[in-house]
Amino acid sequence: MSPAVDDRFRTAARGYLVYAVVYWLGGLYLVWHGVGVAGGPAATGRSGSLAFWALVGLVPMLVIPYLLRRPRAWFERWMLSRRDFARILALFLVFRAWKVLEVVLRGGGSVPAPWGGEVAFRAGAAVFLVVTVVALALVARAAWARPS
Repeated sequence: MSPAVDDRFRTAARGYLVYAVVYWLGGLYLVWHGVGVAGGPAATGRSGSLAFWALVGLVPMLVIPYLLRRPRAWFERWMLSRRDFARILALFLVFRAWKVLEVVLRGGGSVPAPWGGEVAFRAGAAVFLVVTVVALALVARAAWARPS
């Protein structure tokens, strides 16, 4: 691949890392306040659920940027090309953006803000939507870049 395409993958890896950190912190904050998947109550006690999601969230946050950043012979030989991996990742990001957009449109409850007051799910989801769309654009740009 050309250096320009490699730069796009490095940028996509950085963009995904930022996306993952924002989601990881936001998700942990929601679990800390007893909010689970799809805005429902968290399934288990606060500390058990928080530790579980903290560990589970670290895997994609670290592995996906690692695989996107540069070609990995072992991965591309046994799994997918980096381009195909980025295309599948882009499809997952489209799905994620759609689900977050549903929260923006639907609204719902709120959680206490770290600075005092409350943050409505709709406002928080709008921030997550922007972060998701930016990550999607960077990953899609790398996934569908023309090879040299």
